Amino acid sequence: MILKTEGIVLKTFDFRETSRIAAFFTKDYGKLKGILKGIRNDPKKFGSHIDRFSVNDIVYYPSRTSELHLVSQCDLKEYFFPVRQDYRRSLAANYILELVDVVMPLEQANIKVYHLMQDCLNALGSLRDIDKLVYIFQIKILLFSGFRPHIDSCVKCQKKVAGKAKFSLKSGGLICPRCCVPAMSLTSISHGTIASILHVEQSPWQGCLRLGLTKTVKSELKYILNNFLVYHLERRIKTANYL
Repeated sequence: MILKTEGIVLKTFDFRETSRIAAFFTKDYGKLKGILKGIRNDPKKFGSHIDRFSVNDIVYYPSRTSELHLVSQCDLKEYFFPVRQDYRRSLAANYILELVDVVMPLEQANIKVYHLMQDCLNALGSLRDIDKLVYIFQIKILLFSGFRPHIDSCVKCQKKVAGKAKFSLKSGGLICPRCCVPAMSLTSISHGTIASILHVEQSPWQGCLRLGLTKTVKSELKYILNNFLVYHLERRIKTANYL
């Protein structure tokens, strides 16, 4: 059986003397790993150098006994030159790749995540506010992967939060004043930040890009989203240190 799909390169590493192994997030099959035999010895054998965050058309033979498939064809479709020419934009792109690689399981299709990656990489080439783009991506991928924080109501009593709200990393959502106890480790979160997260979750891509974020909201988003991801993934995203 031969399968064809479009995929974004998440990471690669050399294998033996002539080959390379790559992880892709594909449009039709989710995250998958493949070996490109002989690509280092004869680059012309493939139509791509499989650089990180490039989009490629790939053809592969799925393995029945291993998670590593044989890629027989890989042709470059999109390279995102403007992103690669800017150090900070390139860092943001690599953060996106690493987060997808950590959050998404192998071979579980998720077309929403695939389109989200494409939208982010396209926007990275020209959008001035890179931080906002990263926050939008974090919120969206948490939503699409089923890890979203509970911010619609209090995670303890399920009632709408009135007054000052707190966020619990351990509980994964908002805690209302009535459910707060001194022993809890809580972080203050403004209604502007809550509204911004809900807006991103509920809006199409262009609507998200038009969202304005104050310095206070950005500061809260950075702390809450980064720490929420670390707490629930039980590992740090390495590239987050450079953003």
